[in-house]
Amino acid sequence: MREPIVSIRFKIFIAFTAFVVLIIFWQYVSLMLLTEKKEVNSTTMKPAIERGPILDRNGRVLAVQTLLYSVTAWVPGIDNPRETAYLLSDILDLQEEKLLFEFNTSRGFLYVKRKISPTESEKIKKLKDKGKLKGISLEPEYGRNYPERELASHILGYVGTDNLGLSGLEYSFEEVLSPKPVDENTGKTFGNQIFLTIDLNVQYFTRKLAEELYTEHKADSVMILVMQANSGEFLSYVSLPSFDPNTFLKYPESARINRPVAFAYEPGSVFKVFSISSFLELGGITLQDHFYCNGYYEMDVSGRETERIQCLGIHGDVTPQKIIQYSCNAGAAYASERVDSESFYHLLQLFGFGNQTGLPFSGESYGLLRSPQQWSFRSKPTIAMGQEISVTAVQVVTAATALANEGILLKPHIVKKIVSSEGKILKENVVEPVRRVISERVANEMLLMMETATEPAGTATRAAIEGMRISAKTGTAQMIDYTTGKYSKDSYIASCLAIFPTDDPEIIVYVVIVNPKAGEYFGGRIAAPAVKKLGEELIRYYGIPEDGSRVIEHPGRISIKTPDPITFKDHLPDLRGYSKRQILPLFQNQDLDVVIKGEGHVVNQSPPPGTLIKKGMRVILELQ
Repeated sequence: MREPIVSIRFKIFIAFTAFVVLIIFWQYVSLMLLTEKKEVNSTTMKPAIERGPILDRNGRVLAVQTLLYSVTAWVPGIDNPRETAYLLSDILDLQEEKLLFEFNTSRGFLYVKRKISPTESEKIKKLKDKGKLKGISLEPEYGRNYPERELASHILGYVGTDNLGLSGLEYSFEEVLSPKPVDENTGKTFGNQIFLTIDLNVQYFTRKLAEELYTEHKADSVMILVMQANSGEFLSYVSLPSFDPNTFLKYPESARINRPVAFAYEPGSVFKVFSISSFLELGGITLQDHFYCNGYYEMDVSGRETERIQCLGIHGDVTPQKIIQYSCNAGAAYASERVDSESFYHLLQLFGFGNQTGLPFSGESYGLLRSPQQWSFRSKPTIAMGQEISVTAVQVVTAATALANEGILLKPHIVKKIVSSEGKILKENVVEPVRRVISERVANEMLLMMETATEPAGTATRAAIEGMRISAKTGTAQMIDYTTGKYSKDSYIASCLAIFPTDDPEIIVYVVIVNPKAGEYFGGRIAAPAVKKLGEELIRYYGIPEDGSRVIEHPGRISIKTPDPITFKDHLPDLRGYSKRQILPLFQNQDLDVVIKGEGHVVNQSPPPGTLIKKGMRVILELQ
């Protein structure tokens, strides 16, 4: 007789239940008894993606993927929670009581600490070999190592515990460094390599100088940028305070701010090189124009009392060249009256102010350049002297490329090329002209005017380098006191911008010292000497030829002495052999209309030497 259907179903149910129980029991036995006996073999756990390295322009490693271990716990396997918490807290620098609480309240798996150091790993391995730390395992994980530590931290950024970029180039180039595999079954995917424009040697001695300034002047922060003038490539990019991306969580948020792109500030008198260049380009002023500075700029405003803006001193009669040389606020303000607000605003936009530079960093500031419709009656003269406008350090250096490249603005670069793991160049950044901002004539005139600022009477005289023609401009800007909404009486930003050599620019340097509190705060006194010190290092490192001599390779080295300064009264002197800088005094003579053709030194002049000077005479100088 057949068994009842109900009885058969009951037996099937019992058999199935027993099978499930057996599986659960086996998993329990495996976890409780077998896991502890298995040693982790790092060679058996490979990531699907190996993150590509980041290197400097010469191939020196700045960021590379490494194998690190994470400490994990299977709580049911810990036989002595108190001893385990004590031993781990001592090795991993964790709180013993907090760790013990986690062991006593957790029921299964937990991470004790992610990606520990090799030293910590070795200590744990030795204890496990002695039979201690039961229930504790070392799990291999792939992380990031930054061998140069703080040296280029703001450029590189850092990755999180899951090896994902969180800041800097690690974040911006996440998909380049760690691309998704096309086929999950093909094995490991290797990320691409990123080569920076940064020269690690230049980065090193730039940072060393920044540390000296930071400490000596008790500054809130220091930024120093060095750019290759004819390419727009950053050679060094330093910001203090900084952090070690290997242990970035140990540093405050303020240390991780990428200030050269994120910190917007009033630039002060450094900005005069861009405002005076704008006025010259617009035709509002000429090199022959004169303005009178009696210690302040004064304007009459209908329905108001006479407004005054103070100058740094009483400079008397000044030309555009003297405005730059003496950093005359009043002169810059009076010059601003010669152009309309819309045209001035447009030129500043062409220089890049009020816009991002396009560097591959998140959080880049636009700065602040309000439209003329929002300007007050004080705005135009105030902006001309570097107030009522905010900029970033990278904006200033980028704008300076227009002065260094005969009026053409260049796109800044910090990434030189991207190379695949097989060595194929996927992308290479080349010189990118963005637009013409000013004429070649105005750009060269400004470099010559900036050069006079490094002479004994100039504000940047401490930036002068013996044997090198250098164009520089200093700045000292009052910072805003946000508690009062007014300018602070004791907080300043000292800066100095330099371009050299003047006649054939190769290097742009910009030094910014924020809120120095050790006494000195003028840009000419603390930032300009830093430019000189760094400039001398760069000249030696790159072998930039000194001025005053011409080197002929064969048959030997011949030095040709620089001609004596120009002196003349009623007749034209012989100008052959003189450089652009040396013929600058001709522009001060209002009887002459001087026209320069070409670059280099004067090879021909018309009218010839000895010609009687007449009012309105045109002098044409050909340079080679």
